[in-house]
Amino acid sequence: MKKILTIGAIVVAIAALVVFNTITTKKKVVSFYTEVNEGVFEITVTNSGELLAEHSIDILGPSLTMNDQGGRGGGGRGGFGGMGNIDMHAQDLKILDIIAEGTMVKKGDYIAQLDRTSYDNSLKDAQENVTTYKANLDMAVLDTAVSLTSLRDAIKNQQYVVEEAAIALDQSRFEPPAVIKKAENTLNKEQRSLDQLKSSYKLRVTQNLASINQEKLRLERAERLVSDLQGFLSQFVVTAPADGMVTYYKDRTGSKRKVGSSVNMFDRIIATLPDLSSMLSKVYVNEIEISKLKLGQKAEITVDAFPNKSFTGEVTSIANIGEQLPNSDAKMFEVMVKLHESDQGLRPSMTTTNKIIIKSIPDAVYIPLESVHTGSDSIPFVYRKNHTRQIVLLGEANDKNIIVEQGLEPGTSIYLYTPENAENFSLTGESIIPIIREREREKRLVNQAYVSRDN
Repeated sequence: MKKILTIGAIVVAIAALVVFNTITTKKKVVSFYTEVNEGVFEITVTNSGELLAEHSIDILGPSLTMNDQGGRGGGGRGGFGGMGNIDMHAQDLKILDIIAEGTMVKKGDYIAQLDRTSYDNSLKDAQENVTTYKANLDMAVLDTAVSLTSLRDAIKNQQYVVEEAAIALDQSRFEPPAVIKKAENTLNKEQRSLDQLKSSYKLRVTQNLASINQEKLRLERAERLVSDLQGFLSQFVVTAPADGMVTYYKDRTGSKRKVGSSVNMFDRIIATLPDLSSMLSKVYVNEIEISKLKLGQKAEITVDAFPNKSFTGEVTSIANIGEQLPNSDAKMFEVMVKLHESDQGLRPSMTTTNKIIIKSIPDAVYIPLESVHTGSDSIPFVYRKNHTRQIVLLGEANDKNIIVEQGLEPGTSIYLYTPENAENFSLTGESIIPIIREREREKRLVNQAYVSRDN
């Protein structure tokens, strides 16, 4: 009895398997067919991209700008602009701390802290120089006072000597001529000595004033450097210039600025505050397809983070020069697509899929690309469900479908793939062959014209 039941179960299982295979086979056969469609036919270029804000406020590193007289200007947070103090040397500034990307901030809120070690040392050296130059100035003033006092005393004493020589000359007028002559010579000699002392005094005054002014200039320059460094270092704690959401800045290599990164006088941006109400999608299009794009072309954008939402947009800029991107053999051109709609959920750097509509053809008859076949004569045809091979005149294509200009009517059932016993299908539509050949000839002539023009 058990043996009979076992055999019966096996028979039922086999029967079920046969039925399943039959159903599956039928489904596969059904899936081989498709119908000729009619409607709007779009030729598109589709590429992935990323969102970025059309407008944003840059959060910049410290600045030190100088006015025309050499004083410290009010450069605010404009970077290292100016660097008018020739004693200050621009150096890379390392980011020691920065708030998390995506943080919402208010104007004046803390953003980042920069490493001030190098400039702290410069400030210390500058302050020591101020002390030294003050001492040098005091010494120069004291030396001047002492030396000029001594010279004034020498001039006063020489004036007495001249007066005495004048008296002696006056008293010798009744003496012999030789005595008078000697008295005159003595007076002239002492007067010349007095004149020389006065001249030396004036020269010494000029020299000492120049020396004092030089020391004053050194001191002022050192004090200005200290002031500049103190103002500069006060900006090493970076704050938000406006309300917004912080996004990390990407440098030329595409790396985000974060803890450990550096900023310099040529690239001063630490982070940005994007305007989320107006977004762009940055797309890279290869050099083969870039010629198809034009400003103002419409686009459909989807965001990976919100697969159920779609946005419309248009092309607003196309790069003139291609770039060699990583993992790409072809040159890629940057294209900007502006989104027409805004959404609170959109954020910079989100991945997008961008379908740029190159051309839209209404009332087009089209079929899937995989349903088109060619023989050794290169004449295109499709396999119809009525077991015929229908020759077709093809038009423009996109990445999935191709237009049929002649040979098929909308709603006609055709095979997606080569059917079984395809060799038994009869050929129809031979009257289209001359049109296909003529179009091929025209294409060859156009290509030859292009080649001749380029040469």
